[in-house]
Amino acid sequence: MLQALIFDVDGTLADTEAAHRAAFNHAFAEEGLDWDWDEPLYTQLLDISGGKERIAHYWKHTRSDIVGIDAHALQDTIARLHELKTAAYEGMVNDGLVALRPGVLALIESAHAQGLSLAIATTTSPVNIASLLRKAIGPYWRSLFDVVEDASTAPVKKPNPQVYRQTLQRMGVAAQRCLAFEDSSNGLQAAVAAGLATVITPTHFTAHHDFSAAMRVLPDLGSTSVADLRIWHSQVR
Repeated sequence: MLQALIFDVDGTLADTEAAHRAAFNHAFAEEGLDWDWDEPLYTQLLDISGGKERIAHYWKHTRSDIVGIDAHALQDTIARLHELKTAAYEGMVNDGLVALRPGVLALIESAHAQGLSLAIATTTSPVNIASLLRKAIGPYWRSLFDVVEDASTAPVKKPNPQVYRQTLQRMGVAAQRCLAFEDSSNGLQAAVAAGLATVITPTHFTAHHDFSAAMRVLPDLGSTSVADLRIWHSQVR
């Protein structure tokens, strides 16, 4: 019997990646760097989970001309860039430039009304989650979710299943009684490794990923009801 729904955030609750890309580029410019992540490059970089990790990967593998700083200075620079990026992203959200994907809010509110437990399992930052959901849902958004696991509580990024395993443990619900919602192959791998049947709603940035392990692949949640989820979950073997 289905008891809980667990949602990723970036790409799943909202199609955030265009805003994230713009925010990264804003941070680079503000720090005087000539870096520019165009859409094809950013699509590749999304294979690396986590903003700080993405910056470090880019720096190490494509900007080897930047040398001469020690490890602590490197981490300080990455942290500063990420702070600037987070502030720029929050500003875009507050300006209404990022919205929930079709069907997301209706499904969350319907599931909550029907007594299903709801959780968030993401490795994005708590600030990003709060700014998005406070703007999209309202100040009461946190009351809809029994558990929120994020980068502050689950530092090992997807495709590692840490965030899902911790979410399940805190919810006290067996994986077999839950459904996960993701948009990327890293997220799908993490959910499946934790024993979760998974609904995928790809974005423009992830449409090319391998989703063969998903329970369902949908364009969005606009036509999906809790009744649909219960039927699909009952068919999982």
